[in-house]
Amino acid sequence: MSGRAFKGSSPEKNPIQRRVRSPLRTSFAASAGPWRTGLLVLVVTLIWCAHYHRWTAASWSVPIEYRGDAPEILAQMKAAAEGDILPFTPKVIERLGAPFGAHWNGFPTPDKPLLLLAGGLAHVVGLFAAANVVMLLAAISAALAFYFVARWLRCRWEWAWTGALLFAFTYHTFHRGLGHFSIAFTWTVPLALLSVWLVAGSRRLEWRSPGAAVCLGAAVALGVSNPYNLFFWLQLMGWAVIAQWFAQRRKVNLAIGLTAIALAGLTFICSHLEVWVHVQEPAGAPVVARNYAGTEIFALKPIEMFIPPTFHRWEELAFLGHRYVRWSIWRGEAYLPYLGIFGIIALIWLAALTVYRILRRQPPPGQALSVGWLLVYATIGGLTNLLALLAGFQIFRATNRVAIFISAIVLTFVVIRMSRLTARWPAWIRVAAAFAIAGIGVLDQVPRALSPPEQDEIVSTATSDLKLGRDLEAALPAGAMVFQLPVIGFPEVLPPQALADYELFRPFLTTHTLRFSYGAAKSRARSRWQRDLEGVSTATLVRRLEAYGFAALYLNRRGYEDRAQRILKDLTELGYTRRIQGTLGNQVVILLNPRAKPVLPLARALTFGQGWHPRGSDGIRWANDDAMLSYFNPYDHPITAAVKLTLVGVTDRDLSLELDGRGIRRIRVGASPVVLEIPELLLPPGINVLALRSSAPPVRTGTGRYQLRTIGLQDFSIKVARGADPIDRTE
Repeated sequence: MSGRAFKGSSPEKNPIQRRVRSPLRTSFAASAGPWRTGLLVLVVTLIWCAHYHRWTAASWSVPIEYRGDAPEILAQMKAAAEGDILPFTPKVIERLGAPFGAHWNGFPTPDKPLLLLAGGLAHVVGLFAAANVVMLLAAISAALAFYFVARWLRCRWEWAWTGALLFAFTYHTFHRGLGHFSIAFTWTVPLALLSVWLVAGSRRLEWRSPGAAVCLGAAVALGVSNPYNLFFWLQLMGWAVIAQWFAQRRKVNLAIGLTAIALAGLTFICSHLEVWVHVQEPAGAPVVARNYAGTEIFALKPIEMFIPPTFHRWEELAFLGHRYVRWSIWRGEAYLPYLGIFGIIALIWLAALTVYRILRRQPPPGQALSVGWLLVYATIGGLTNLLALLAGFQIFRATNRVAIFISAIVLTFVVIRMSRLTARWPAWIRVAAAFAIAGIGVLDQVPRALSPPEQDEIVSTATSDLKLGRDLEAALPAGAMVFQLPVIGFPEVLPPQALADYELFRPFLTTHTLRFSYGAAKSRARSRWQRDLEGVSTATLVRRLEAYGFAALYLNRRGYEDRAQRILKDLTELGYTRRIQGTLGNQVVILLNPRAKPVLPLARALTFGQGWHPRGSDGIRWANDDAMLSYFNPYDHPITAAVKLTLVGVTDRDLSLELDGRGIRRIRVGASPVVLEIPELLLPPGINVLALRSSAPPVRTGTGRYQLRTIGLQDFSIKVARGADPIDRTE
């Protein structure tokens, strides 16, 4: 990573240092030739289309994936198309989380420019086709970025071309597909590495040079794209800056490196500004929770860089994957770090050269230092786990994703080496060898295509959804609200029965004017009212929904053990026989009779926010410090509620109750339950936060999880007395 290490990476001069002509001229126009670049794009496109069987206009109107995380990504693209995801503005998805909208400011949305691109394309070619175009762009952009960097480093075009193909279809990213949309875009990685190498080793880096443009451009691109790639790049660039600082080589390199780091950080903050500025419920529990266990489960396991997947197209290699599955236990994202045959060869070659040079007391290759640091940090039991355990730094838990950096480094290393080794070969032999390696490598890395039955399932599901969407919009007026069952939070919630996560987004994807209840952020007071409807009778459910103005009830039968037979029978007996059903039979929409002047729904319970453990086997929900409860008043005027809390203390202590920072009551709690009752609590419009603050610090009661405790909530209730519609005044 340092300039000295990079210089020692070969007997020849560093290709960054020995350039004479402008690298931007020599990269594409003068040296590579536009036709070679165009041919690379064509080949990548053909490989992508062959894998996904996208040869007709009809096939392009079907997404490459339609289960798992794919519906969530499609929902983000749909929201972007409808103007709900824009830079610097609150992320409120108007057609989701009805009637209040889905407030998504609680978690970051990377790659906003790509989402906006997909949204713009959706207006022209449709949502599913736009998603396909963007995913093809992921492979093309990765190939072009690697090709650019390899040519910058004076690599011969055929080897740069080979490395570009292998990088574009690296198993780590290509197999993730639409479900991991942001991770699939890796074009920033080669540029990120080039910027690190320039800062660390270039002697011609100047403020007005093309190299400075690469460094600063890469910083901006990383700031708006996948945070994992930014995180790993910051580590490598940090080491490059440290090397320049202590070696005292070139102040301009140091200045450009520091500027790039600052620019990337500023870009990241601006790109995710809504997370800090437009926060609707700051005392709420984290929407996306991470823990130490995740940093072990999803850490990089070096052996997985060498293990082919069980569904590898060659059975001889798939055998190794099957053996790994049989014998391993602690697996996270298995197979995704797989480097491919030639990536493995390149890594072994780099390791052997490193050992050889160390034995000869020569500087190791600069690429080896980069790979070495990434392994030290990201490997299970490495620095990632140490920081998570001691400092609670758990947000970047899936450090196996560093494999894309390792892949880019070793592929760059090998194509430069092969370019030098084959320099004296006849041109036709050199090109044939490069293309043969590219062909074998791509076949190895590109997973098996979906079987015809699997492809037919995606087609039939998407086609059914499109028809259901048309039928719904024909039957319901624009702006009508549809309540969805089963009630599921968002994001990252384990769905019931056979229902897949994010599957309830599907009617949203295929409509344009209707509003849906699903999509509201979980663990938020604004959406708590939905959970109150889970256990009520069908008659009560319908009565409340109609009072709230919902025009239809959507059932996904995959979420019920009895395929929703009971509730459908109840609805028939109540006279609700007007139904619209998907052609596959899993989605049923029952038309309701909404009230002409609907009321806004009120929750019948408080929402647990920050500071609470999950409810224990003793029926008590313990807090680990000060603990927050919240309640959402949707009206434009205050309401009055009776609040009752049954509390215990882990030890005798004073407890104060605050409402939005204002003290309300103080009581003494201990081992015996104490009832704190407020007959009339005035709740102003919006989110109301009740804070329970203990006078004494938490006490650890055991060695297991959730044993750090202050106070416990044994029971609680809230009953609206005045200011709301009678349907929401509970007795």
